[in-house]
Amino acid sequence: MTAFGNASELCRELDARHVTYELSFARPEVLMLSVAVPGERWELEFFEDGHIELERFVSTGVEEDPTAARKLLGYFDES
Repeated sequence: MTAFGNASELCRELDARHVTYELSFARPEVLMLSVAVPGERWELEFFEDGHIELERFVSTGVEEDPTAARKLLGYFDES
């Protein structure tokens, strides 16, 4: 099955379950499907050759930190 076929099939299943997702192109040859579920975010990459890669990001919990936004922006400071 093609990358588009694999992604389309999964999107139909997610739609049937009322799960919100986003489609984007991570690279010209990779269609990425992003899904957020409670406590996790999944990135599925569908490659032209038909293989699929999944990366899961699991929450470590909520932090109450008034400097959190500044820390996040610090990742993008020029060195």
